[in-house]
Amino acid sequence: ASFVFTRQLYHVLHGGISPADGGGPEDLRIRELLGRLGAAGGATEEASEQPGEPAPVPVSEVIVATNPNLEGEATAMYLARLIEPLGVRVTRLARGLPAGADLEYADNVTLERALAHRQRVE
Repeated sequence: ASFVFTRQLYHVLHGGISPADGGGPEDLRIRELLGRLGAAGGATEEASEQPGEPAPVPVSEVIVATNPNLEGEATAMYLARLIEPLGVRVTRLARGLPAGADLEYADNVTLERALAHRQRVE
């Protein structure tokens, strides 16, 4: 599905946290995300100055768009615990998406509604 947003930045983690499958946070691009956020103490100079990586910009909110399953929940909660102490609001797409389904198959209307009704990760 494709849709248009203005003045938004995106960051792809390349997976999710799934201990049952051997996938932990170290396997994701979380360090790079923290570098993009300009996270004081959370990102090293190496992480924020990688060639080809965008420079950190002021961010007031991170919208976590993970699949609505256990792996997605674990990933969203982990990110919220890292990012919220930095003063950045962390929200997640609303529950208009079917449980167990992949975001790849959601239509534009479903995604727009999910974004409009996103909720804070708690």
